[in-house]
Amino acid sequence: METITPIAPDFSVSPQVRPEDMPAIVAAGFRSVLCNRPDGEEPGQPDAAALGHAALEQGLAFMHVPVASPDIAPADAQAMRAALDRLPKPVLAFCRSGARSTALHNAAMALNDNSAATYDVVIVGGGSAGIACAASLLKRRGDLSIAIIEPSDVHYYQPGWTLVGAGVFDPQTTRRTMGEVMPRKAHWIRQAVSAFHPDNSSVALDDGTMVAYRALVVAPGLKLDWDAIPGLPETLGRNGVTSNYRYDLAPYTHELVRSAAPGRALFTQPPMPIKCAGAPQKAMYLSCHEWEKRGLLEGIDVEFHSAGPALFGVADYVPALMTYIERYGIDFRPGSKLVGVDGAARVARFEQGGDGEKTVVERPFDMLHVVPPQVAPDFIRSSPLADESGFVAADPATLRHPIWSNLFALGDVVATTNAKTAAAARKQAPVVAVNVLAALDGKQPQAGYDGYGSCPLTVERGRIVLAEFGYGGKLLPSFPTWLIDGRRPSRLAWFLKDRMLPPIYWHGMLKGREWLADPRPIGQVR
Repeated sequence: METITPIAPDFSVSPQVRPEDMPAIVAAGFRSVLCNRPDGEEPGQPDAAALGHAALEQGLAFMHVPVASPDIAPADAQAMRAALDRLPKPVLAFCRSGARSTALHNAAMALNDNSAATYDVVIVGGGSAGIACAASLLKRRGDLSIAIIEPSDVHYYQPGWTLVGAGVFDPQTTRRTMGEVMPRKAHWIRQAVSAFHPDNSSVALDDGTMVAYRALVVAPGLKLDWDAIPGLPETLGRNGVTSNYRYDLAPYTHELVRSAAPGRALFTQPPMPIKCAGAPQKAMYLSCHEWEKRGLLEGIDVEFHSAGPALFGVADYVPALMTYIERYGIDFRPGSKLVGVDGAARVARFEQGGDGEKTVVERPFDMLHVVPPQVAPDFIRSSPLADESGFVAADPATLRHPIWSNLFALGDVVATTNAKTAAAARKQAPVVAVNVLAALDGKQPQAGYDGYGSCPLTVERGRIVLAEFGYGGKLLPSFPTWLIDGRRPSRLAWFLKDRMLPPIYWHGMLKGREWLADPRPIGQVR
């Protein structure tokens, strides 16, 4: 093999190492090999995966910290320092000539001991998108150093709250401790992010600590803006006001439906974007079906106030939904936005009308199911990552930020036009994982996302209209139409949501198992 040059007592460098050199490296007394070359830098160069496999066969630890430029950036020095802190000593590092590895070592050793902790990947958010992405990353490269920044100690399966509100699920089945779902190889930082410093590849935490990264994944979800509706926060959970959008309130929905008497029930939907565009209707249909079964529906005046102009954003599913609007006798009022609630008086206020003439209409109620306005989290909206919408800017296909090539976003926080659903995050997570690994290897994004989202519209207990679609409303069914035709109510779709999706979520999606979610190369996206 090439000449080995000692740089420090436990660190040496050499030019290019090849798989067949590993026995000689072991014989020379080294315990670890560190590759500082990006794959494909020159013809005939062995890639890092082959080198890592050969190293592991000889009992050597192996890490890949690729740096393309001879000018060492702060993030490169921090990544090198993190690798040197983790690897068994002595370490042999290599690049094309050894000079780059030497410069990286010098820069890493010049960092203060109090410098930011550095990880290969930092993920902001421990919800479905963040955990699934971490699991997909570790499935592909188990030796990555990953930190997940998440202040909450509870993780929720939010799609289950519709069925909690209908009395189908026990609320406890929709929650786990964060420790239960956190990937074992990931480091959980139980804090909140206060600021992003993408030019320095670091984030600041609430306690002032800095965390550095080689790649950043942003997935903190969105903010339910209950305070945007005057009078709403103080009456939630009483006076007949409820919402399936909160864990503690979904059981109250079921209580109100079970105890309903003749009167008026209002269901609301705010302007887009919101989590699962069909969820406001799901609560309404399931409530109506319960009242229908008990012979109460004729005595209950049901109104659906939607701030949008249409019943559903994808026209193919509207005919099936309109059948249920008519069956249940629902008064559908498009262009009607909830702007205030007087809980004690049981009166809701709605803004109605076009751009030119708007009026405020008051509607008394006995039950009010509210879906709050939804916006990007405050620390995202005030950050350099956000676009004009307040959500994180990202390429719709690669989910990479348009300015910082080592920064990706997924889930509800990303400023793309797909539906904000758990099913979308399930499809996005492997795409981001593949593209993050490409960024770590100095490559361009490899995988593409087609905008897939799914909304199982529970039109009655036992039947679902399974809406599956991508960018531009293109239908993207997962099953052949002879099995499940998403444009028609289906018992099999109900079985999928009721029995299959919860275990798929807990034991599949959050564990890096990508059933029906294999990432596609960019050129093969549907």
